[in-house]
Amino acid sequence: MGSATRHPLSPRLDHCPEGLPRAAYLDQGWYDREMATIFSRQWVMVGRADDFPAGKMRRVTVGAAPVIVVRDRDGALAAWHNSCPHRGSELCVQPEEDVGKLIRCPYHAFAFAADDGRLVSTAHAVPTDDFDRSAHGLRPVSTRVWNGFLFLNLSADPGAIWSDVGLNTLDNWPMKGLVTGHRWETEIACNWKAFWENYSECLHCPGIHPELCDLVPIYRTGVMGPTEALGWVPEDSLPQSNLRDGAQTWTMDGQPCGPIFSGLTEDERRAGYSFATLWPSAYVVAHLDYVRATRIVPVGPERTRLVAEWYFSPETLAQPGFDAGQVAAFAKIVMTQDGAASEMNHRGMRSPAFRAARLMPEEYEIYRFQTWVRSEMEMTP
Repeated sequence: MGSATRHPLSPRLDHCPEGLPRAAYLDQGWYDREMATIFSRQWVMVGRADDFPAGKMRRVTVGAAPVIVVRDRDGALAAWHNSCPHRGSELCVQPEEDVGKLIRCPYHAFAFAADDGRLVSTAHAVPTDDFDRSAHGLRPVSTRVWNGFLFLNLSADPGAIWSDVGLNTLDNWPMKGLVTGHRWETEIACNWKAFWENYSECLHCPGIHPELCDLVPIYRTGVMGPTEALGWVPEDSLPQSNLRDGAQTWTMDGQPCGPIFSGLTEDERRAGYSFATLWPSAYVVAHLDYVRATRIVPVGPERTRLVAEWYFSPETLAQPGFDAGQVAAFAKIVMTQDGAASEMNHRGMRSPAFRAARLMPEEYEIYRFQTWVRSEMEMTP
């Protein structure tokens, strides 16, 4: 079948464009430019805001920048570059440290106010009159909390959080009241974009994800939704659920792990899942009984860290014998398969025979992602 069977409202591409060049996945210079543009301008998710405890400062990474997130004893959040304005020393050495009203540099004991970053003391140093104390406070990092998730932005003038759906998409889920019940972290040998691109298509699903294709039957056909199929027309009726008959959520048996969220619409319950993609750093999958977020953290041109967390209502976590790890087991299978597929893809891109991908019509989301990457890096196709 050809492009004539593609409806104009279908997201399928009407051509097969060339993808990003090989250097985009392997070259240190390309990676450094991504860190200086994409990851220095966009909002980056670093976890649940409630998981940053009061009276502590914690190290995180935003692109290539080491940052500290501080929650003072009154509960207020702030973020600062983890670098002393004096000589550049780390301010927070351990992954997490106690903090009071002051952040004290461990090198020369300069002290800064934890709430607004102003320089309070130069310790044993005695500056001369040409030293402007007000110009030597901590360098701020912008913070924003969305649905209980903490985002950081290195830009002096940050814009909106990028999302492929409206930021109100999850309004019917009790997001702010959910509690982290399970966390899983792994590092994979591939470029961060290779993982995002794998996430963005389902041509690989029939060969890589047998368990997922059993739960979500349409994935067996290599597409993510009905509108991607050749021959689709808007008049086609949508299936009652994305999931197989009898399944309601992403668990090993397809059954809810606890009480169903009461505020969901019938369509939201029936769908089985709702995705929110938040380039460049995370995606959120909301089910009728729990929510999962996966963060994509670049480590280098050929290394990426994945951090997945599962969030539950307090009522679900309080169930006798409840095991959040058992709930997470299904998605772990899928993500492990995705990680291995992304590594396989990346190893193949190291070949000198590879120059650039030739994207298929079903890979429209990869094309959109790559176009966005080029735009953020201020590159022309």
